[in-house]
Amino acid sequence: MRLLLISNSTNPGEDYLDYPKNNIKDFLGDKSTNAIFIPYAAVTFSFEEYETKVNNRFAEIGHHVTSIHRFLNPIEAIENSDAIIVGGGNTWQLVKMLQEKGLMKVIRKKVKQGTPYIGWSAGSNIACPSLKTTNDMPIVEPIKFKTLKLVPFQINPHYLDDNPANHGGETREMRINEFIEANKETHVVGLREGTMLMLENDDLALIGNRKARVFKYGKEPLELSDEDDFNFLLQ
Repeated sequence: MRLLLISNSTNPGEDYLDYPKNNIKDFLGDKSTNAIFIPYAAVTFSFEEYETKVNNRFAEIGHHVTSIHRFLNPIEAIENSDAIIVGGGNTWQLVKMLQEKGLMKVIRKKVKQGTPYIGWSAGSNIACPSLKTTNDMPIVEPIKFKTLKLVPFQINPHYLDDNPANHGGETREMRINEFIEANKETHVVGLREGTMLMLENDDLALIGNRKARVFKYGKEPLELSDEDDFNFLLQ
């Protein structure tokens, strides 16, 4: 499989998809591909707007996407795609729509056969076995929590260490500790903004100048950099 799982689309003070655009270009290569874009995580703006927003950035790297909502047969569109790209937004809506349209299994099969998969935020979260480590509000109810299971671990995108002043609620770490208490066999990668995980040739690597925080029940969290080995997460 070839996966590029990006924590966030936009760093503060930067344009949309600016920081990962060259990583996306390197991942897809120089040749233009038949890339299918899945915009289902969009809630407060249209799928057309989302497609345009992505294409405005992709044009800079010599690529183009076509949103899956433009196809009469979305399953066939996935089966004929050269790359699958899943945008961020609300993970619950994304999962609900993929399930209702029967796309989970076809995407998983296609990516398992070697079709490149790129996701950011919600699009990275659904590459995991479950949506349970999303940060998003459950604004809709999917059929089930199971997602693509392209990797055997969970990702928490936009991972934050901060505990804001005058905030009495849980920190991100506290919420992940609750998850691993209930899911003892599962690793969770706190993927900080400005970073991404890339899987190629059965090798998993972190890209970015910030560390990832890896949680596992009964163990102290690990702080791993782009120089560390992440392949233990694939076991």
